Amino acid sequence: MNIWSEEFEGAITICDREGIIIYMNDGSKRVFMKYGGADLMGTNLLDCHPEPSRSKLVEMLKTPTTNTYTIEKGGIKKIIHQSPLYENGVFSGMIEMSFELPHTLPHFKRD
Repeated sequence: MNIWSEEFEGAITICDREGIIIYMNDGSKRVFMKYGGADLMGTNLLDCHPEPSRSKLVEMLKTPTTNTYTIEKGGIKKIIHQSPLYENGVFSGMIEMSFELPHTLPHFKRD
């Protein structure tokens, strides 16, 4: 994986087409520390998700689609972006990136 991703200020997690976690950057390992951190590598991310997010991920692995949403936990807002990962044009898994959003997020409309 590219070196830039290791120190990216957010979590990057990649799974293969079966949902097996094949990559976690340092941020991902920290975010998921209470669930095992780096030890999650090689496990199935479907086992980490309750319904309905589990079913959503199953569908995304069958029919590669993008899913983007925001969450708030403990007063911290985050954006979650899940996207199909392709290698030489062939679907090879999913990548999830998440990072904190500032409490006041500027929005610029540029028409």
